[in-house]
Amino acid sequence: MSQLLSSAVISAVGLTCKAFLNSGLCSITVTNLPILLDALRNEGRRSGQGLITVSNHLSTLDDPVTWGILPFENFTNPHTIRWVLGASDIMFTNPLFSALFRKGQVIETFRGNGIWQPALDLAIEKLNQGHWLHMFGEGKVCQPNVYTRTDGIAHLSRFKWGVGRIIMESNVPPLIIPMWLTGFDKLMPEHRPFPYKYFPKMGIQLGVTFGDPIPPDRILVALKALHRHASLPHGAAENLIGHDGISIRSGSNGVLHGKGWMESAIAKAGGYPVVGRGGTERRTLMNEVRSEVTAIVQRAVEELGRKVSGNTLDLSTPP
Repeated sequence: MSQLLSSAVISAVGLTCKAFLNSGLCSITVTNLPILLDALRNEGRRSGQGLITVSNHLSTLDDPVTWGILPFENFTNPHTIRWVLGASDIMFTNPLFSALFRKGQVIETFRGNGIWQPALDLAIEKLNQGHWLHMFGEGKVCQPNVYTRTDGIAHLSRFKWGVGRIIMESNVPPLIIPMWLTGFDKLMPEHRPFPYKYFPKMGIQLGVTFGDPIPPDRILVALKALHRHASLPHGAAENLIGHDGISIRSGSNGVLHGKGWMESAIAKAGGYPVVGRGGTERRTLMNEVRSEVTAIVQRAVEELGRKVSGNTLDLSTPP
């Protein structure tokens, strides 16, 4: 019954978004959608390879309106619809909304609770089951007027480290597809007065662009952060991996987390750079790797954004 209700919610919301995008109230240009559709059909998902899409976050309607671009059949199968992290204080504000969003495959996330909260554990679990997870790397709506600029070059707000943690702790390298959204900030501008802030503006040109998947080798470049401290010694893997192949780290809820594919890569390379370092130092080193993984993903999203929206990241069409 629970799965039936979830399918009903997903289908209803998906078809509503599809109807809106095709209503003439707005227009939308979709580029490279086959990249996502091919990933959703990837046989690797049957053996536990998760799919991650990561994008900028322009408005409260980015999700679910964006997914109105998907074919109808996607809405009838929960495995071909994204899971997404959603803020508790915005989406889970009463029992009705909470039930609706949970059935719509939204994971309740608590801002300020850090990267070790149960929501991220669940996100990793979904990836290990071969599901699709969408992430807004900035963790909140950030419209172009708040982007930082250096010599005319705009940058997104710093992506949250949870992006790096989710990628690193998946059992196998997930397929990571960068996305770029345009126009949604004009569809739902921030800081409008009541009641207008609750209604989308009409006649807006929207855009959704998918980039090429980020190769695992590009993510593994983050391991160079370890080499800044010392070379990886031979036989130091026991300093990284605890007994029975379980990571030494534990989350805020006290549950040990699986080592993940990147920690396996570090172990094969010889473990941590210095034998005998304490747990605090090891965690500091892994924090650096996690930060670099997150930065690599952010750079990929920004690179796609510059192709679509120029160096200011706020054009609706390519420069």
